[in-house]
Amino acid sequence: MKNIVKTALVAASMFAAASQSYAQSVGKDIEKTADKVGNKTAEVASKGASAVVDKKYAGKAGPQGQTIYINKNSRYYYVNKKGKRIYVKESELVDKVE
Repeated sequence: MKNIVKTALVAASMFAAASQSYAQSVGKDIEKTADKVGNKTAEVASKGASAVVDKKYAGKAGPQGQTIYINKNSRYYYVNKKGKRIYVKESELVDKVE
């Protein structure tokens, strides 16, 4: 009888451990997805606000071909994938390829 109880406890603990690790991996997947959605939302919102408020620099692009905006202080910047403004010098801008 004791062996049956021991075997049942071992089986139950293995099942609980397996379900716990699955729950943690699902939690990490949800967290990664939420971060991606949040970053994309911030990027779109920042680009929309920049397009309305600031001027686009038509002839030049950023180091990797990003759209360049000029703010009210005549500073050049582009919006990265996390929605942050990255300010660049005029010498770092490249001609836009169309």
